[in-house]
Amino acid sequence: MDAEMPRLAGVHHLKLPVRDLARSEAWYARVLGYHRAAEFVEKGALTGISLDHPAGGPHFGLRQDPARAEAAAGFDYFAIGVADEKAIQTLAAHLDRLGEKHGGVIRTKVGWILPLLHDPDGHEIRFYTMTEHTPRPSGHIMRIEDGRDLIDAAR
Repeated sequence: MDAEMPRLAGVHHLKLPVRDLARSEAWYARVLGYHRAAEFVEKGALTGISLDHPAGGPHFGLRQDPARAEAAAGFDYFAIGVADEKAIQTLAAHLDRLGEKHGGVIRTKVGWILPLLHDPDGHEIRFYTMTEHTPRPSGHIMRIEDGRDLIDAAR
């Protein structure tokens, strides 16, 4: 490692703008198992919350900001990692039981993805396996052509 490079330790948390904190908090709790860990109050009003996941999911921040929530709807800002194909299939079955629409599990060039789950504000929540079915050689730059076609076909 280059001595001049800063040492990084992963993603600390994700933050999304939402139209309604209570509605979003209830959805993340019901669908993914998140629970409130912190509250952010400004001038006496609750303006944001932090959510934790009991099984290692990333910390989430939800910020009351209706205009930004509307502008960001539909974009996939991140993918939440799941262990492997079995875990992502289990997640898809869980979403099906809840009646949550999603794109199904798709085998990609190196792993599996579950796209097209949308929260109450329309943010696309994606899941991707940490385990890959095809190892990548060190230093190899992977080229993905027409990758969106897989997701579009799942719509």
